[in-house]
Amino acid sequence: MITSRLLSAFLLALTVLATSCSSPEYYQPAPRYGENLFRYGQQGMQAARKLPNRVMSLFRGDGSFWYADEMRGRPSIRIVLSEQMVYLYKDGHLAGGSPISSGREGYDTRPGRYKVIEKDIDHKSSLYGDYEDMHGNVIMTNIDNRKDRRPPGTRFEGAKMYYFMRIYGAVGMHQGYLPGYAASHGCIRLPGHMAEKFYHACPMGTPVTVVR
Repeated sequence: MITSRLLSAFLLALTVLATSCSSPEYYQPAPRYGENLFRYGQQGMQAARKLPNRVMSLFRGDGSFWYADEMRGRPSIRIVLSEQMVYLYKDGHLAGGSPISSGREGYDTRPGRYKVIEKDIDHKSSLYGDYEDMHGNVIMTNIDNRKDRRPPGTRFEGAKMYYFMRIYGAVGMHQGYLPGYAASHGCIRLPGHMAEKFYHACPMGTPVTVVR
């Protein structure tokens, strides 16, 4: 039986979804979910938490969604550069999606067919990062250790790439900063909560397709 609270929450879901879809800011990481629910008070928030994951996914301000845990089948990944989105499929059925930040101009992420060839939950870059002094203070940031000379008395500290899944060369999917456009050195950055989900859902050998 549908309770009045669940019915109210469902109507609220439709209202917020209609507003979001009509706005060009729908895929912007803006806190609209919390702001809209705040107007309806704590009771509305408590009721909304009881909604199914498929409905709740519509509220996520970063545009991500996930119902892979409710599905069975062989996973595959599709990265769409023009959309700056990555999608998870299970036996060809859409199971999740997340915004990304792929390689910027000059470091473009290459379209092609790949697979997950390495997984490292605490990965650090061997090329990009910071030069730090002996006390851990950053002396030079966002450097490429192949091009940027290391100042005397400093050491290289590789950029942290948690939930790293390599697909070719030095390129992989991992947790990282998303400014809303392609900005990486070729890797595919995801929000932390989605990088973790993709990492655990995709074993070694998972097919990965990158398209423009």
